[in-house]
Amino acid sequence: MKVKVLFFGIARDLTGFSQEFVELGEGEQLDSLRRLYELRFPGLSDMARSLVAVVNQEIALPDEPLKEGDEVAFLPPVSGGRDCSFYYLTRDAIPTRELAARLKAPADGAVVVFEGIVRNNSRGRRTLYLEYEAYEAMAVRTMQAIGLALRTKFPIDALGMVHRLGRLEIGETSVAIIVTSAHRQAAFEACHEAINRLKQTVPIWKKEYFEDGSVWAEGSALGREAEGLPGKAGRKAEIEVPGKA
Repeated sequence: MKVKVLFFGIARDLTGFSQEFVELGEGEQLDSLRRLYELRFPGLSDMARSLVAVVNQEIALPDEPLKEGDEVAFLPPVSGGRDCSFYYLTRDAIPTRELAARLKAPADGAVVVFEGIVRNNSRGRRTLYLEYEAYEAMAVRTMQAIGLALRTKFPIDALGMVHRLGRLEIGETSVAIIVTSAHRQAAFEACHEAINRLKQTVPIWKKEYFEDGSVWAEGSALGREAEGLPGKAGRKAEIEVPGKA
């Protein structure tokens, strides 16, 4: 099968071309294509952590299967302007106010902040506390990919995305999304899409602890991006762990 491959910015300089068509075996995955180019152009390996892969203009995970006629783009970090965007995981309290102040610039007319808060109940049961765990390296990279996609899609200035790991008590912030832009509509829309995509695609898992046991909350399969529409969020499944919390 034949796919079209695009390179931009420094990735284009490393390969010496902006696009080419390449023949692949049926059923090849995106990661195989990436490794093929890293072997041809070792410089791409050096920037692997910051290089984002897109299939048909959608952020894709490494195991994305490719098919005849697909367009694959390898995107380096977006340049130009002031970019204080950040994406990270932490086991400490999230200082949302300080982070928002860090992102604001004189040209911004809007700052939109979303905080996910640990509540004291879930499905009619009193929640004692939560625990979050993640596939950390992949989680950060996926968050960066979401940020790149949103900064390409919306006219925003900067974006911050932070998620807690470990034990969280009732009332603590589990996730914070901060978006700055010249106008409020872009900031609102980007923030809304950011939290939806994070919930759908970033490998972070939540365990809820109750007086009579605990539950792992599971959403849709990784790689299925949120559409931001009512009813599109992944259905929550419960896996009970009996015994005292």
